[in-house]
Amino acid sequence: MVVEYIRYDVPAERAGAFLEAYQLAGEHLRASSHCLRYEVSRGVEEPHHFVVRIEWDSEEGHLQGFRRSPEFRKFFALIKPFVSDIQEMKHYRVESAWSRP
Repeated sequence: MVVEYIRYDVPAERAGAFLEAYQLAGEHLRASSHCLRYEVSRGVEEPHHFVVRIEWDSEEGHLQGFRRSPEFRKFFALIKPFVSDIQEMKHYRVESAWSRP
């Protein structure tokens, strides 16, 4: 598994449209067998900052599977207006984790 983090800086007047786009785009993430989980978080201290966290089955599953699928084209069409707001988009491997049962 790999985790993709996408950090956005979205102006306040576009934040509602951004959240709506990801609400709709989430349907296409859920339709992909490569996407295990995703979340969209908004900054508390800086509400114009957003982080999208997507768990993929593998880097190859994301880049070769999802990105070549019809789901990706539909997903990208929805979030494309916000691509210029991306500050970082990278994959990470989880090295340590804990969660309460």
